[in-house]
Amino acid sequence: MDPLAQFQVKTLFPLKFLGIDISITNSSAYMILITFLVLLFFKWGLRHLSLVPSRWQSAAELPVYLLEKMVQEVNGVQGVPFVPMICSAFFFVFLGNVLGLFPYAFTITGQLIVNLTLALILFVFATAVGLYRQGVGYMRIFFPKDVPWVIAPVLVPIEVISYISRPVSLSVRLFVNMLAGHSMMKIIGTFVIMMGPLGIVPMVLNVIFTGFELFIAFLQAYVFSILSCIYLNDALQGH
Repeated sequence: MDPLAQFQVKTLFPLKFLGIDISITNSSAYMILITFLVLLFFKWGLRHLSLVPSRWQSAAELPVYLLEKMVQEVNGVQGVPFVPMICSAFFFVFLGNVLGLFPYAFTITGQLIVNLTLALILFVFATAVGLYRQGVGYMRIFFPKDVPWVIAPVLVPIEVISYISRPVSLSVRLFVNMLAGHSMMKIIGTFVIMMGPLGIVPMVLNVIFTGFELFIAFLQAYVFSILSCIYLNDALQGH
């Protein structure tokens, strides 16, 4: 089994509109699937709201509560209106990571362009919020207060490069981790099949590694979300 097969984009339904290729690929199909699964999960979990929550209601409310708490810890009360955006990013990345663990599945977070597009949306949104709330004063993030003006020629270019590289670092981090981790899991899975005569030991090792990769899938979604909060914090509070 080719460990990189899960990252290959394939056309499922070729479509063209006004000469523009809008074909449905496995990448776009998995994005639609993830959106559907998230909506279905919350629709099912919150179908019967109660003061004494059921197991499904608790399952739907708990991750949102924890993400809201994380946003408030980073951004304060000002960050509450942006909780839905952070939750959407978290669930999209997490499910994109987890679905890639299944055999023959496609890993959308193993596509740099997908991660970069998501990171750019969050980056542009945070920049727009910063300019709307602070106006020209938002540019102070490139030159913090109480910094001697004499170092401005050196500090400002560094800060600008650091700022515009945020979506790149955010997307590349996720891409590399998913590419390496999921590929390694497929390779180990192939070895388990080859070492079948050795008994249960290879299978146990594969289960352990799968559990570890599931943890990494969650961790990367969490890191993506909390870094988005940190970037948003500059827009809300500045330096």
